[in-house]
Amino acid sequence: MDRARRTGSVLAALTAALLAVPALTALSSPAGAADADVAVNGGFESGLTGWTCTAGTTVDSPVHGGRSALRATPAGSDNAPCTQTVTVQPDAQYTLSGYVRGSYVYLGANGTGTTDVSAWTQSAPDWQKLSTTFRTGPATTEVTLYTHGWYGTGAYQADDITLVGPGGSGTGRPPAPPTGLRTTSVTSSSVGLSWSAVTGATSYAIHRDGTRIQTVTGTSATVSGLAASTAYSFQVTAVNAAGESAKSAAVTATTGAGTGDGPSDLPTHALVGYLHAGFANGAGYTRLADVPDSWDVIDLAFGEPTSATSGDIRFNRCPVTQCPGAESDADFKAAIKAKQAAGKKVLISIGGQNGQVQLTTTAARDAFVSSVSKIIDTWGLDGLDVDFEGHSLSLDANDTDFKNPTTPVVVNLISALKTLKAKYGTEFVLTMAPETFFVQNGYQFYGTGKWGGQDPRCGAYLPVIHALRDDLTLLHVQDYNSGPIMGLDNQYHSMGGADFHIAMTDMLLTGFPVAGDPNNVFPPLRPDQVAIGMPASTNAGNGYVPPAEVTKTLDCLTKKTNCGSYATHGTWPALRGLMTWSINWDRFADGEFQKTFDGYFG
Repeated sequence: MDRARRTGSVLAALTAALLAVPALTALSSPAGAADADVAVNGGFESGLTGWTCTAGTTVDSPVHGGRSALRATPAGSDNAPCTQTVTVQPDAQYTLSGYVRGSYVYLGANGTGTTDVSAWTQSAPDWQKLSTTFRTGPATTEVTLYTHGWYGTGAYQADDITLVGPGGSGTGRPPAPPTGLRTTSVTSSSVGLSWSAVTGATSYAIHRDGTRIQTVTGTSATVSGLAASTAYSFQVTAVNAAGESAKSAAVTATTGAGTGDGPSDLPTHALVGYLHAGFANGAGYTRLADVPDSWDVIDLAFGEPTSATSGDIRFNRCPVTQCPGAESDADFKAAIKAKQAAGKKVLISIGGQNGQVQLTTTAARDAFVSSVSKIIDTWGLDGLDVDFEGHSLSLDANDTDFKNPTTPVVVNLISALKTLKAKYGTEFVLTMAPETFFVQNGYQFYGTGKWGGQDPRCGAYLPVIHALRDDLTLLHVQDYNSGPIMGLDNQYHSMGGADFHIAMTDMLLTGFPVAGDPNNVFPPLRPDQVAIGMPASTNAGNGYVPPAEVTKTLDCLTKKTNCGSYATHGTWPALRGLMTWSINWDRFADGEFQKTFDGYFG
C-alpha cells in the first residue's frame, strides 16, 4: 500500500533457475529375473500418491496405460518437477524407464551414490519411452526419481514409470490400503479417526480433502486445527520402506459450531479499513471522528521505521499543511476513545510499501518492541497490524521449513510479535495484511527453492503466520495488485472477479502443501481469523471488483451458492468479513464498499 494507493505490488517475476542436465545414459544389460519394480504408483492410477509435484495433476487422457497419467505445466522459473524417493539396495544395478509426451521432457534419478543419470527428449508428439540405468553406491539406500519439463515450454505428460532392480533390504512391496476407516470424535476444531492395521505397514499417512497432512505410527489419529461448521473428507494410506499404498475409502465429517478465539467483543462479521492518518493523497483527508460506524477495525496508516534495519518505528500524523482539516492530537486521541467506546478497534499499521522493516538483529527486534509499545501506549490503541511489503521479509537459501524458520528477519519478527502479545494480553488485537506473493504463492514456491534461483520472498510470510496462528486475530491478505496465483485446483487465477478471491481464501481455510510438498502442509486458519482484502474502488488499486462480485465471493464461501468455476473445499459461515484499502478511498467513491458489506451482513 503506497502513499498514492498504498497497495504497491511486489515484483512477482521469479528468477529463472537453470538446471544442469546430465547427458543421456546408454542402456546396459536387462535387470535380473528376481528384480522388481520398486517405484510406487508409476502409472499414476492412485493420483499423485507417492509423488511430490510443484505443478502436476493426473488426467484420464491422454494415457499410455491404465486410466491415468501425469500432466505437469512449467511456469516462470518452475520446470514442473515431480519427484519420488524410493528405497534401494547398495551396490546394485537399476533400470529406470517411463513414457512421456511433450517438448523437452526429462526422466532421471538423483542421489544414486555414483553418477546421477537422466534421459530426455526434445520433442515427443506421441508417447515415447525414455530409459537409463545406474548402479547405486556402496552406502546408498535411497534414490530420488524425477521427471520435469523445461522453462517456457508447454505442459508435458508422463506415465508408466518403473525402476526395476533389487528392492530395498527387507522392504518388499508397498502395503495394502487400510480398511475400516471411521470417525471416533468430532469437535468444532478436530476430528478423531481410526482404522484397521495393515500387515507390513510401519506408519500411516492421513489425507484431508486429498492433501497429505500428517503421519502416525499407530492406527488412530486426531486431526486438529480445523474450521468450525465445515465438512471434511479423510483418507488414510499405509506406508513402509518400499513406499505408500493407495488411499483407503473416504470418510466424511462435519465439525461442530465454534465460538472462535481472540478479542471477545470483535463482531461476528467485521469490516476492516485503513485510514490515511499520516499522509495525503487524492482520496482526501478523513478525520477519525468522521469514520462511519460500519468500520469495526480501523488501521492507522502508517507507522514507519527510521531506517529499514533500525526497528525503530515512528507514527507521525499528517500535518495540516498537507492535510487540510486534520484534527489536533487531542481531538485525535478523543476520537480513538470514542471509537473504542462504540466497540471499534483502532490499530497502528506498521509498514506499507514505503515502510520497509527488516529486523536483522536482536537489537532491531528489541527496538521494534519498545517503539511499537510507545505508539500503542501514547495513543491508547487496541493493537497492531503488520503490513510488511516489498523486501521486508525474505528467506535465506537454507531456510526451507516454514515450521522451523532460521532467517533472522523472520525469527526476530516472530519473537517481537509474541512479546507484544504477551505484554498486552488476550484482548490485544494482532492482524496481518500480506500480499498474495508472500502467502498463497507458497503453494508453488518457497524461498529460493530446491534448485535455487527463485525469489527468496516467495511464501516468506508463512512462517510468521504459522508461528502466531494462536495469537492472530485476523489475517486479511491483499487480494489486489497481484499476479496470477495457482490455486488448490492447480490452475492459475487472476484478479478481476469473484473466482480469484474465492480461490485465494479457500487456500487459507483449507491449508496447502508448501512448495508442493505433501509432507510439509500449511494448516488451515479458523474462518473467524480470515477477512478478504479488496480495493475499495478503481482508484485504490488494481484488482477492484464491483459489488456483485463481492456478493458472489461471500455467497460461495459462506453458503456454497453463487460459486463460479472454482470448487471450494468447504463452507465457512463464520468467515470474519472484509478488509479494504482504504476508508478514505471508499468515502471518495461514495461509500460503495461499506454499503456492500452492510447490505450483506446487516
